[in-house]
Amino acid sequence: MDKYLICGLGNPGDEYAGTRHNTGFMVLDAFAKASNICFEDKRYGYVAETSIKGRKVFLLKPTTFMNLSGNAVRYWLNKENIDQQRLLVVSDDVALPLGEFRLKASGSNGGHNGLGHIIQLIGQDYARLRLGIGNDFPRGGQVDWVLGHYSDEDMKLLQPAIDMSVEIIKSFVLQGIGNTMNQFNKLRKRK
Repeated sequence: MDKYLICGLGNPGDEYAGTRHNTGFMVLDAFAKASNICFEDKRYGYVAETSIKGRKVFLLKPTTFMNLSGNAVRYWLNKENIDQQRLLVVSDDVALPLGEFRLKASGSNGGHNGLGHIIQLIGQDYARLRLGIGNDFPRGGQVDWVLGHYSDEDMKLLQPAIDMSVEIIKSFVLQGIGNTMNQFNKLRKRK
C-alpha cells in the first residue's frame, strides 16, 4: 500500500491555537474533521491516519515547535518508510496575501524556519503548500504578526483557502504533485 505523509506546521499548545503561524495545523484539523478522524499524541507530534482509495495517509502536526519541525518529519518518514516524494508540508507564508496559496514541488524555505529545518534534515526535494497570512506589520514586527491571532474578518478570507487545501491534499495523494499543481495553482488567487 502506498503511504503518504501530510505535515501541517505550527506550534503546540493552546496559546498558539488560531495564530497565523499555526495555519498548517488549521488545514490538517479541517482535513481530519472532513475525514471524520482524530489525532493521537504520538512521538514528535499529533498523528491521525486515514486512507484515500487504497492509499494510507498519515497527518502530522509536530509537537517539536516550529523551528525543529524537521525532527518530526524525518522521524515519521523513516518510521513509516514513506518516500519523500509522498511528503506534503503545509505552512503559513508572510510573502503571500491573506487567503492566497501556492503549491510547489520543491524549493527554498522562503525565510520560514519550519521549512528551513526540514530542508536542513531531509533536503529541498519535497512538496509544500503555503497559505498566505499577509504581512501587514511594521518593520521588526514579524514575530508578533505570525504569533498573533486571526480576527473573524481574517478568517472570512482564509477559510476558503483552508477548504481548498483539503481538496489539494486529496488530489496530491490521488494524482501526485504535478497534476495537482496544474489543477489548483490557477485557482490560487483569492476570489
